[in-house]
Amino acid sequence: MSKIQILSEHLTNMIAAGEVVERPAGIVKECVENSIDAGAKVIDIEAFQGGIEKLIITDDGSGMDYEDAQMAFMRHATSKLQQEEDLFNIHTMGFRGEALPSIASVAKVELQTNDGNQGTLIRYHYGELVTREKCSCPLGTRIEISSLFLKTPARFKHLKSISYEFSIIADLVNKMALSHPEIRFTLSHDGRIVFQTSGNGNLQEILYQMYGKEVASNAIPFEQKSEDFQISGYAVQPKINRATKYFMFITMNTRLIRSIPIQKAILDAYSHYMPSNRFPIVILDIKTDAQLVDVNVHPNKWEIRLSKQSELLELIKKTLMEAISSSLRTVKVQPKSTPVFEQQQISFPYPVRKEEKQVIEQPKIQPKIKEDPITKAFDTYQKPIENKVQEQEEVYVAPIEKEEKETTVGYDFFCHLRVIGQLKESYILCENEEGLVIIDQHAAQERYHYEQLVEKLSQPTTQTQPLMVPIQLHVSSNLVAQVEKINEQVSFFGLSFDVFGTDQLLVREIPLWFQDVHQEDFFYDLLDYFAQNQEVDMEMLRKHVIATMACHSSIRFHRALNQSEMEQVILDLKKCKQPYHCPHGRPTVITMSDKDLRKEFERG
Repeated sequence: MSKIQILSEHLTNMIAAGEVVERPAGIVKECVENSIDAGAKVIDIEAFQGGIEKLIITDDGSGMDYEDAQMAFMRHATSKLQQEEDLFNIHTMGFRGEALPSIASVAKVELQTNDGNQGTLIRYHYGELVTREKCSCPLGTRIEISSLFLKTPARFKHLKSISYEFSIIADLVNKMALSHPEIRFTLSHDGRIVFQTSGNGNLQEILYQMYGKEVASNAIPFEQKSEDFQISGYAVQPKINRATKYFMFITMNTRLIRSIPIQKAILDAYSHYMPSNRFPIVILDIKTDAQLVDVNVHPNKWEIRLSKQSELLELIKKTLMEAISSSLRTVKVQPKSTPVFEQQQISFPYPVRKEEKQVIEQPKIQPKIKEDPITKAFDTYQKPIENKVQEQEEVYVAPIEKEEKETTVGYDFFCHLRVIGQLKESYILCENEEGLVIIDQHAAQERYHYEQLVEKLSQPTTQTQPLMVPIQLHVSSNLVAQVEKINEQVSFFGLSFDVFGTDQLLVREIPLWFQDVHQEDFFYDLLDYFAQNQEVDMEMLRKHVIATMACHSSIRFHRALNQSEMEQVILDLKKCKQPYHCPHGRPTVITMSDKDLRKEFERG
């Protein structure tokens, strides 16, 4: 007896749904793409309970007649391909004819559509046709999907929380709005509008809505073309950056795509203007002949194969570098100078002894670091370093003085250093008996502040300080949707975010330990961490917060230090339990012995 059999249409639709309908956001993507193909100028997306309970997508597109509305639920039925050659010349968002039958097989679906002549109502319940009749409805299409995966509990249990599922939908709608600024998008959750665009075609306006005035005002427009490609969009100046690469939005013929090679080309263009481990905000639209692009790679249609890819990558890199370089040249840079403060002359009725100095020149700015030595163990957040002795032996230079005194790890090494000067306003040059010692000023301060903060944040923070003016943060709607979950996890540190409008968060108070930090940058980094990580472990979050705080409160690269400031950096590093690496694992100190120097200069 034969073991191979042809699967039923319903079962094949359910199998296809596993690739097309992974979560509610997949349904939104497919339905919105159909609306775009129908020529819609207004698209409304309504989500209830993160889209798990119900989704409603309404558009004002061309709609369908009675026969087409029925055929749309048949597998591999589409109006976008007529013959084989059309597969290699695709100009529409959809073309596979799998979306509606796949969705209808795992949910309850109600479709209302009108092509301008008559309306049609069709209902499907988990792959079975329930209703098919004519009705009265406005021009366009309205599709309602409810009870998703109710009859497939294996899929249902893998859905995340309501806030997380909606955040994925919000992020997707944001990207679609950027790729189609000429369409008016409206997104609501449980009856509350969280995102809306005007549909006037102004891409910079959408950037303002999503990320605020600073990002929009620093967005550099660019446009360039070659024989086969035309690129355009906005590149935000490198001074505004993010901790993740998910702020590079790429479209190919208005289709949202993911491409590692294109992302790398963008990063290469920014490499000379941006710190490491930071990523730019870029909106890149690529137009090319459809025959050069193969979009039939995966059912989700995110991935593409591209002919003449190297030519495109070179065009992107060159165009972005020119745009960034040109914008930076137009910025007025004030020469570095030491502020001079003059004492105002005040007349008194009685003679007053005059001060010898009325002008204060070159005030010495000492690092704003508390002299708070660490007395407790570091075991709570960092395992004891087993090779501590070995590390000392590698960098140990001078003999240990046999004096009875309390010393921390590294004390004897650092107390024999003599400061020579500063290199590139970034590195402190020292010498000892063995040779040359180079200290990364930023990494050194990071280590010191990290160990200080570990002590302060070992217990939940209860003492906070209200702000006279709240810190205002422009964020995407997906983060707004997660604010309750975020607040639960950051409350340990004495932090909290309040929702303000549809795209802003407010910080009304800060903990007492929160000082010497660029507050806005810190909060953006923290929120980027939540945007990047679906599941956040509390231990990992502690380490991230402490490391980020340490980074933002430390001396920056390209900052000139005087003699006393450089000596202070060494004194602080000397107090650390593990002074040889920053919290991110980068070395704080490197040495070059006299022997190695002689060898390099061929002196034997």
